[in-house]
Amino acid sequence: MIKKTVYFGNPAYLSKKNEQLFVQYPEKETDAEQEVKDINAQYKARTNQNSVPIEDIGIVILDNPQITVTQSLMATLLENNAAIITCDKTHHPAGLLLPLESNQTQNERFRAQIKASEPLKKQLWQQTITAKVMNQSAHLRKQNKSWQNLSKWAKTVRSGDEGNVEARAAAYYWKTLLPEELGFTRDRYGEPPNNLLNYGYAILRAVVARSLVASGLLPTLGIHHHNKYNAFCLADDIMEPYRPYVDEVALSMLDIVLELEELTTELKKKLLSIPTLTIMINGQYSPLMVGVQQTTASLAKCFEGETRKLVYPEF
Repeated sequence: MIKKTVYFGNPAYLSKKNEQLFVQYPEKETDAEQEVKDINAQYKARTNQNSVPIEDIGIVILDNPQITVTQSLMATLLENNAAIITCDKTHHPAGLLLPLESNQTQNERFRAQIKASEPLKKQLWQQTITAKVMNQSAHLRKQNKSWQNLSKWAKTVRSGDEGNVEARAAAYYWKTLLPEELGFTRDRYGEPPNNLLNYGYAILRAVVARSLVASGLLPTLGIHHHNKYNAFCLADDIMEPYRPYVDEVALSMLDIVLELEELTTELKKKLLSIPTLTIMINGQYSPLMVGVQQTTASLAKCFEGETRKLVYPEF
């Protein structure tokens, strides 16, 4: 079952009622607040209800400082393996709340993950970067851009990516994908469309982190990323081959975002469709969120010694 991504961009009081996320809006709203549209409002229009079944929710995004959430609702969302994202004053994701327990064999898998050898982690990172560069190549090809170099480089990735093919491929990928006159540099704090990519990657990161927890893994302990201030190193590792899907969505909105100082609600809505994008994985078409679950399940099996191959999508 594909879980819903529920976005709240206007003041609201969120509580739990009959195992549903119940929404109450202020009696009086400003003109600006009335213009804010969110996914839950669309749901309400279809069902004439102010609620969403909690069991149907995968991600909740809170993007307004005047949102109140009850403890009972938060606890039930986490019990149902939902991820809760909070946004800062610039409307970009700033925090991620995940459940501590969502897998029956969690203790066993934690131990296997912690004991994973360096050679195994290097092999897993090799597979990850190979898949990422191949997907970047496929994306360039789909956009009728020069893709052959990336396809060749993907085959040269060594254990642990000692040759740093990832960085060389990224430089070529962004230079080729976007118009030269744009002078784009991928930088988290850089000029648009970096803001568009940041928002999309944050949604993807939440999907991956949620799936890692569901697979009984610690999202903090990465196979490559190891920043001591990063609580989601493993999520940042595993999401790499999925990034081109976000890039494709962002590219479709490039002309619009370059004319704006901030992301509009309409642009955010399109980015919120990322979990439901159709991807090819294991020879079958699947929603991205379901595909990520296959990837994290295969990672758990790698840590437990059942296999040494990660399952990643093919763009």
